[in-house]
Amino acid sequence: MLVEIGLRHWVTLHGMVALLGLVVYLAASHGLHQRRHPSAAIAWVISLALLPYVALPLYLLLGDRKLRPAYPARRESVALPPGSDPHSPLHGFHELAGAMRLPAAATYRDLELHEDGQQALDALRELANGAARSLDVCTFLLGRDMLGREITLLLERRAREGVRVRLLVDGIGQYLGARPDLKSLRAAGVQVALFVPPFKPPLTGRINLRNHRKMVVADGDRAWTGGRNLAAEYFFGKPDAKPPQPWTDLSFGFSGELALQVQKCFDADWAFATGEVLHARQQAHDAAPQAALPRAQLVPSGPDQDDDTFYTFLICSCFTARTSIAAVTPYFVPDATLLMALVLAARRGVRVDLVLPRKSNHRLADVARHAALRQLCAAGARVWLAPQMVHAKAMVFDKELVMAGSANLDERSLFLNYELMIGFYQPGDVERFARWLERLRDCATPYSARTPGVTRAFVEGLVRSLAFQL
Repeated sequence: MLVEIGLRHWVTLHGMVALLGLVVYLAASHGLHQRRHPSAAIAWVISLALLPYVALPLYLLLGDRKLRPAYPARRESVALPPGSDPHSPLHGFHELAGAMRLPAAATYRDLELHEDGQQALDALRELANGAARSLDVCTFLLGRDMLGREITLLLERRAREGVRVRLLVDGIGQYLGARPDLKSLRAAGVQVALFVPPFKPPLTGRINLRNHRKMVVADGDRAWTGGRNLAAEYFFGKPDAKPPQPWTDLSFGFSGELALQVQKCFDADWAFATGEVLHARQQAHDAAPQAALPRAQLVPSGPDQDDDTFYTFLICSCFTARTSIAAVTPYFVPDATLLMALVLAARRGVRVDLVLPRKSNHRLADVARHAALRQLCAAGARVWLAPQMVHAKAMVFDKELVMAGSANLDERSLFLNYELMIGFYQPGDVERFARWLERLRDCATPYSARTPGVTRAFVEGLVRSLAFQL
């Protein structure tokens, strides 16, 4: 009898907790207009019903994927290049940019591609040393190594010289960078903030959101961005490696209106991380005729955007590509829609080339990628494996449009991370990115797709179930 009464109480309590969890989930989903993949929504509902004691705390910690946009610039009209083909990827790119209310395409000057670590470091040094008023740095991680120490000393020196220096490091990234010496930076006058530190935020549903953007901006007029974090392996290689082989990565710098847009993106991230009020910035006067300067489209992607901007551009561009798609990414764990878009492009005769590292620094991502790679190869796409670690992120469509920056072709980058991509479409600049990617492909070897055994297929499927966390 006592056991029966106790069981009834437990069932009642379990039902009440499960009901509370479902009410919280429904209220948050509808009240905050949260959007999820149907499989993710079903998984949350089942978990909250069966294991509410575990699922409800996890939902409060991890469940929120979208926030209100920090700077929802409205686009009244779409600026299309004269004589553009209405069926080209470039036309769809501009149409989507306007529809998603992204900042208007901005002019830029002096675009430089940093194809190796030395070029990237030289450009970073020059940018930081040339800052007269402000120097803002956003990185996923800052290494506690030779390179990280050099950047730390540089920022400290500039702060002591009277430049306002702000450093934004991701809350998880600081641990992956072996916990840089932030105390010495603050002591030198550098303003330091952590983006969603894992052990401090309350139950806001944001703890799983990471800032993966890489931005260095001087005086709101000159910017350095791309895929490189501020650690030795992204420039020269880890000192303890034999030999210390640097990762292949891609960063680039420019000045002008586009740099100011990057500055505004940094300001928005800083305001979110610190709670400071976001102030509007004005564009400095540019003596060069604006009509004579090329334009590019800033594509901030992540929870601060209404739409999954970069992902949307990828899907649209894959469906509108007519001749070629070339991509480089360290990790390839796409969702079903992106994979289908690439597969269908290959099947209708578009030349699809995907460059990956033979072995990345993320073993689980390497295991998870094979099912998608087999589908691509079966459709006629070509997959290339570089012998070294490749950390660059870029996609070129029909040699008319290139999107480069910080986002990987995996579900975490596309749906959870704060990322920063830039779409370039000036023919000469697109050609520079395309030639760099072709040289990387020429040093790689073709991927050979093999049918997996039962055990291998099971392991791959199990790892893919964690795709959002890879």
